[in-house]
Amino acid sequence: MNWQNLLQAQKLRPHRTSPQEINDLRNLVERDLQDADIPSLSEDRRFATAYNSVLQLAKMVIACSGYRVAGPGHHMTTFEALEIAMGRSVASFAVYMDTCRRKRNQVDYDCAHAATDTEAKELVEKAEEFRDHVEVWIRKHHSSYALPDEQDQASDPKDESGPH
Repeated sequence: MNWQNLLQAQKLRPHRTSPQEINDLRNLVERDLQDADIPSLSEDRRFATAYNSVLQLAKMVIACSGYRVAGPGHHMTTFEALEIAMGRSVASFAVYMDTCRRKRNQVDYDCAHAATDTEAKELVEKAEEFRDHVEVWIRKHHSSYALPDEQDQASDPKDESGPH
């Protein structure tokens, strides 16, 4: 799969983002990560909320790359496009998130008590790690959208992300 395939299948459309849009998405991510850490929420809600934080992070990456996901199956398309944008460094994470996507569908549409405490905690941890990875990627490849205190920093030499 590549950008052209997704465009031809009408799963993506060209999009010009802005620093405001990226910062608004960052705010959603932080809100969701904080909410997903509230112990009194059900495991299902914490899982779904952590999942949403990752979805917004992926949306940031796709927007920085000049696209917006469209049409049915947009969650699946988001994780496909994420791997196109960030390269092989996120391949295993994209597979993990596809599993989480299916679990989130159960949680939101099919049954209660589908997520466990362990799954919710793991997804929060992975979301926090991914947030850091996304910020490094943005700083390296789309510095005009980097956090203000990071715009002048050099790129992280450990970042092995692919083509953009």
